[in-house]
Amino acid sequence: MRLTKFTDLALRAVMRLAVSPQGDALTTREVAEVVKVPYAHMAKAIARLQHLGVVEARRGRGGGLELTERGRQASVGWLVRALEGEGEVVACEGDPPCPLRGACRLRRALSDAQEAFYAALDPLTVSDLVASPTGPVLVGLVGVRPE
Repeated sequence: MRLTKFTDLALRAVMRLAVSPQGDALTTREVAEVVKVPYAHMAKAIARLQHLGVVEARRGRGGGLELTERGRQASVGWLVRALEGEGEVVACEGDPPCPLRGACRLRRALSDAQEAFYAALDPLTVSDLVASPTGPVLVGLVGVRPE
């Protein structure tokens, strides 16, 4: 199973926000710099995370991004499913459609494997992901904050 780059950077953003002290909101630009991705890509990921109720964004002075309680307690399996969408591992109905699609056992096997992958992530929460030793490393990635 391979995650999209979008899901990967969204998970990295969630992990970084999970270790921010309460009231110490980071900007989208700061999160992008810390996880070494372009600002535009991070902005799209943050927008999706907001839509899912995982991240709260406040504008203006004293604003920034904070992980919601839902985000802290979110199942990693749920989050990955939500970010990846409902797509199948293979595109049997693509253009052109696969000639084996009516009698193929691979499609079902891959679907079962995909669900097993997600099921393995279901018991983990975002808080679990940032437990030691990961959390302290994430905190150390904070760059210089603008004044």
